[in-house]
Amino acid sequence: MVAAKSYDKAYLRGRWFEGRLGGLCATGWQWVVCDARGCKKLGVNRDVPWPVSPRTQVLGAENISFHPDDLNNFQTFGCYFQALGKITIGKGTYIAPNVGIITGNHDPMDPDKRLPPQPVMLGEKCWIGMNSVVLPGVTLGPHTVVGAGAVVTKSFPEGYCVIAGNPARMIRKLDINHE
Repeated sequence: MVAAKSYDKAYLRGRWFEGRLGGLCATGWQWVVCDARGCKKLGVNRDVPWPVSPRTQVLGAENISFHPDDLNNFQTFGCYFQALGKITIGKGTYIAPNVGIITGNHDPMDPDKRLPPQPVMLGEKCWIGMNSVVLPGVTLGPHTVVGAGAVVTKSFPEGYCVIAGNPARMIRKLDINHE
């Protein structure tokens, strides 16, 4: 399969490449073919070593770490992963369409200059709602739910909570014993 040669084999495994149908019919292999074709045609995401939808933009792929089982986070539309600094996505995290994860920003005193990038860390089993933005330096602990349209400007490292709004604030805690 020619399209698969453009991706790192470490990402071509896991739940999306197995499943009921298995083999070349598995969802992951469909992504490999469609994403490689779409990205090449549109000239986007060419340096990304895993299948990513041409409708999602990834900058600084070498600074993004995630588990191969979570490859689905790069198959939705409208997401923007700006990894000038490190982005860590915890296992089991879901990222909805049109989410922006930003590690670098402009200097408010001089927009022609950039501030140093700051890492963004999403804990395990987070859920980042549609049209949300996670800004530089934010750490979200495990089981953090980000409400649709939220702008996350500060960290919630303890996790097990629902945050929403602009700027995001804690709406409620989640029961830790529910697992």
